[in-house]
Amino acid sequence: MTTIFDAPEDFATTALAGFAAIYSRYVRHVKGGVVRATKVPKGKVAVVVGGGSGHYPAFAGYVGPGLADAAVAGDVFASPSTTAVARVCRHADQGGGILLGFGNYAGDVLNFGVAAERLRAEGIDVRIVPVTDDVASAPMDAAAKRRGIAGDLVVFKIAGAAAEAGMNLDEVERVTRRANDRTVSFGVAFKGCTLPGAPAPLFTVPHGQMALGLGIHGEPGIKEEAIVSAKDLARLLTDKLLAERPAGTTKVGVVLNGLGATKYEELFVLWTTISTLLKDAGLDVVAPEAGEFVTSLDMQGCSLTLLWLDDELEILWSAACDTPVLRRGATFAAEPATDALDDAEGPMTFDAASARSKEAGRCVAGLLARVAHALKDAEDELGRIDAQAGDGDHGQGMRRGSAAAFDAANVAVAAGAGAASVLAVAGDAWADRAGGTSGAIWGLLLRSWSNALSDADAIEKDAAVMGARLALDGVTRLGRARVGDKTLVDALVPFVETLEREAGSGKSLPHAWKSAAEAAKVAADATSALTPKLGRARPLAERSIGHPDAGAISLALVARVAGDYLAETTTP
Repeated sequence: MTTIFDAPEDFATTALAGFAAIYSRYVRHVKGGVVRATKVPKGKVAVVVGGGSGHYPAFAGYVGPGLADAAVAGDVFASPSTTAVARVCRHADQGGGILLGFGNYAGDVLNFGVAAERLRAEGIDVRIVPVTDDVASAPMDAAAKRRGIAGDLVVFKIAGAAAEAGMNLDEVERVTRRANDRTVSFGVAFKGCTLPGAPAPLFTVPHGQMALGLGIHGEPGIKEEAIVSAKDLARLLTDKLLAERPAGTTKVGVVLNGLGATKYEELFVLWTTISTLLKDAGLDVVAPEAGEFVTSLDMQGCSLTLLWLDDELEILWSAACDTPVLRRGATFAAEPATDALDDAEGPMTFDAASARSKEAGRCVAGLLARVAHALKDAEDELGRIDAQAGDGDHGQGMRRGSAAAFDAANVAVAAGAGAASVLAVAGDAWADRAGGTSGAIWGLLLRSWSNALSDADAIEKDAAVMGARLALDGVTRLGRARVGDKTLVDALVPFVETLEREAGSGKSLPHAWKSAAEAAKVAADATSALTPKLGRARPLAERSIGHPDAGAISLALVARVAGDYLAETTTP
């Protein structure tokens, strides 16, 4: 288990700081990530990669000449926030545009996607390529739904080499997408991983068994089988991937990846058979790698990744690079970067607000205090629900996010902010501190809701109801979930529709809200019968049946708590 840490909540940030200090030749530490420590030519495409912590050397270990220009790091197994992604991208931008690479997980898709929208609005051309290499998580005809696992290294290596060679953003995006389309991975686990401070692993594997098709965020495998010999395991991994070999392919790039607690010698034993099987299949192996490249804390297991090479991809796969984890070819002649990196954040300032809106802002802060308290109490239960088919961190994320939202709201109130501004900064703080899918969704939900409010007026019923609709529209547009997908949206849609209907019939806001919260609770409980179609639970759909969705349950909880607060504080 993970045993060396101080405060578990600071594990990821402390580890990143230590990494940056040790590898200062390669990286400079910025808030939420690292950027290259060497000069980068103006006009070069910036390759920015990232995801949750707990996967070292992914993703900070990929930063250096020939590979990534920067990496964004979230908390352990949680997507970095929108704010963090945008901040690191601004540091990395050299005027040639940015290619964003990350594993295809709902939180990363949402956070990197919203960050890209913000950056484009600032005039920066940003392209997005989610890595989708895990064959266990979806069939070939639904490859866009596959997760990103150790194929991250392969796809990012191609992107970095293309950018280093001077290709423009269109070309870098093209070859990166081609590499992603031609990269496949499959993995097994023998033991689960344990989060810092957690009393038990996120999942366990029965003695003498191995879990096939594992995720890298503590998700269990799709099925369990008896442990086999190295030769048989090599055949299992290789056959699974050779089944997707494109016609006419004669060369392959290979990564044999350890997941955190598998000895390198074990990988070398495995490689002796894998290499023979690939040769027997008529494939020339080009620049193979064996080691730890995408880990899952202390998980015991391994994965095999194949990149089906063509002439162009072979050149890029074999190209020189110099990073903490991967070094190839001649040493790069690089000068230390001399530009200043300023992450200092001054005090929050706001436009003038009316006395009525300031009072409404104080009410928003009071409501968030009540929500934060309730989510702290519900942390363990929400985590237990989430662990049925996910990684069990939903309760922790909701507690952290809501506490940060309350703190930010208090600061905004003290600075004289009105209701709209208080709710907007609370949403940003929730997303930034919670990270992951739930953090991104709740940040988007609150900020979208704030667009219906004003810093000049009190919060009227019509504005509150309109805010609910804007929140739903924002979440479904960027999160892409619909009713029946077994997500927060299953509870949010009936909440919004009931609120609109009851308020439109003349009911007061507290009465309409109470009915809406009840509808959300009924819908959240009903998700037990649903099969997940999005998120980390999707590949483990059978495990989820019979258990409600944690996001829907927490939405219903927040709705109820907020309704109680409105009933107590609203003048009849």
